[in-house]
Amino acid sequence: MVILLGLPLIGFFIFAFFYDQQFFLYLSFCLAACTIYLIPVRMKLVSKYAGDELRARDVEEQVNLLEADMKGEQTITESFKKKIVNSSQLKGLTERLSMCLYLEDTSKVLSAEVNKLFGDEDTTVILYLFHSKTGELGLSSSQKGQMQVNIKSKQGDIYDHWLVKTMQPLSIEDTHSDFRFDTDKVETEEARAIRSLISTPLMIGKKALGILRVDSTKENKFGTEDLRFLQTIGDLGAVAIENAQLYERVEKLAIRDSLTGIYLRKYLFDRIPQEITRHRKRKASLAFMMIDLDKFKKYNDDYGHTAGDIVLRTIGMLLADFFDEPGNLVCRYGGEEFCVLLPECSKEKAIELGEAIRKKISMQEIILRRKKTSITISVGIAGFPEDGQDQDELIRKADEALYKAKSSGRNKVCAA
Repeated sequence: MVILLGLPLIGFFIFAFFYDQQFFLYLSFCLAACTIYLIPVRMKLVSKYAGDELRARDVEEQVNLLEADMKGEQTITESFKKKIVNSSQLKGLTERLSMCLYLEDTSKVLSAEVNKLFGDEDTTVILYLFHSKTGELGLSSSQKGQMQVNIKSKQGDIYDHWLVKTMQPLSIEDTHSDFRFDTDKVETEEARAIRSLISTPLMIGKKALGILRVDSTKENKFGTEDLRFLQTIGDLGAVAIENAQLYERVEKLAIRDSLTGIYLRKYLFDRIPQEITRHRKRKASLAFMMIDLDKFKKYNDDYGHTAGDIVLRTIGMLLADFFDEPGNLVCRYGGEEFCVLLPECSKEKAIELGEAIRKKISMQEIILRRKKTSITISVGIAGFPEDGQDQDELIRKADEALYKAKSSGRNKVCAA
């Protein structure tokens, strides 16, 4: 348009300037006509550009909204993926915990699995459990990486004591800026540097079993989602721990005498073949001791069966305390008879031990109906491999030695 209108005007201007100055009137008329024509054209162009700009802004806003929606969808997708991963990890944790029967194994597996989920070189996983009798908090297991870590605060630090008092989950982004706790006190009690932690109580209903804690040497290590995930793990761990405690309690009732607290004959019959096989392979000596209370029927007749139970309980405690070396097995054989299995022990050494426990029991005062009494024992001893090659033979030889001790006057130790 500039070329179409501009070139003729330039030509008219040159013609009017050099040849006919009256032609400027026509030139002015042409300029006025062009101006009148260009004004609405300009208005249309301005209106068009404004509309295009508005449409461009609308498109930009739509793009921004789409980007925001995409980010939201991406966040939801990532969160969903994380939930799927967490669910898979929890499924694996549940399967591994379900395979543990004993409390020690359950504690180790729980710490190891939590370490896999949260752990790195700066993270420590700690499991505290409450003692079933005293109710005190005690260290059950601790792990950093693939190694067990030594925790000085065996009964917990101020963070654990706070959680015991409140029984609420605890999250600390930076211990140096948390006004609830005295960091200097923690540093004096615990050599490890602790900057952030998450911790949750292990609860079954209103019953507290312990504390599961994850701490790090770096600040802002854990977030809200980490604490929620730990709480879920804690719920699963609490169920597994209670099951292990119940299993051990039932097993203890099945293999221990309810009156004396020592093992029953059933457990003895399970152990003797194993010990004989082990000692045969190692060509080592094994001793077996049968113990009978002398004239026990007289105690029941003179003082009653309750007094007889007191005597049995006292003798059981004395035997358990005396033969407390690792591997020794003290059992109630039946009635007033007890037995002791002594691994890695010669018959000569067993005779010395039998004499020592015989003297100890004979000197023990027992109060029955406000009267001081005492009781004696007869002991029969047999040794492997010289006296018996299997369970039945070993028990028979020890029983024969016991009969010999009783028939020769009681309060004696006789060997096969």
